[in-house]
Amino acid sequence: MADGAGDGAAATGKLAELPSGTEKGLPRRGKASSGRTLNTAQIPLVASHPDVYEPCDDSFALVDALLSDKAQLLTLQPRLCMEVGSGSGYVITSLAIMLRQLGSGAQYLATDINQHAAETTQATLEAHGVHADVIVTDIVSGLDKRLAGMVDVAVVNPPYVPTPVEEVGCKGIASSWAGGLNGRQVIDRILPAVREMLSERGWLYMVALEDNDPSDICHLMSEMGYASRVVLKRCTEEESLYVLKFWRDPHAVSSASPKSSGSESWFSQLPFKSLWHKNS
Repeated sequence: MADGAGDGAAATGKLAELPSGTEKGLPRRGKASSGRTLNTAQIPLVASHPDVYEPCDDSFALVDALLSDKAQLLTLQPRLCMEVGSGSGYVITSLAIMLRQLGSGAQYLATDINQHAAETTQATLEAHGVHADVIVTDIVSGLDKRLAGMVDVAVVNPPYVPTPVEEVGCKGIASSWAGGLNGRQVIDRILPAVREMLSERGWLYMVALEDNDPSDICHLMSEMGYASRVVLKRCTEEESLYVLKFWRDPHAVSSASPKSSGSESWFSQLPFKSLWHKNS
């Protein structure tokens, strides 16, 4: 399914910016501006832990991008929504709240390599009365083959900060931002993994930094058969953030397109309800 935006910002392998989407002057941690709508998770209800990344400018930008696409997301009627690297759970919780009117028709899945993040995500979900299966794993390890071609909406706020390569994959909160050379080391692992899990009509929303070379990311995805656009660009005191959206381009030729499992429930593919439970 083509992107539902229906505007002229779509591109294949090129960065199509939306000038009106630029916002400046946000606070560094952004907490004062984050409780602005009942369509998102409320900061006072978001759980925290010293080793878990708290909602910040990039988290709010991603949720704002999803809000701007809310009508299209409801029209899409996704069956499976997934967040890779859920951290505090702010984004996946906000997405579940936005799409709450779909009822039991939508299922939610969140992954994080950090055990504390999985626990924090679960607590945030419970505080807001929404549900997602939370799994401790590296990106989508152990899920990619089971859920190939089944994810309708994927959201990712990846570790994008340029750091020494040896910092990538380290323990604790640093794993949420350490992105290696040009901040691309983890991003370049996430893209093909998530691409294999997206359904034919699936959409991917991802945060990227100027230093990550968003144009190159879009070009890389175009070679995989995906069109792209910038849903939102936001300039903070420290960085320029992009929220990129990708969807399958029917005119592109891509190798090894994943097969959709049709009407079979994604949940029936899993031999478990969740790899992680709060009380385990």
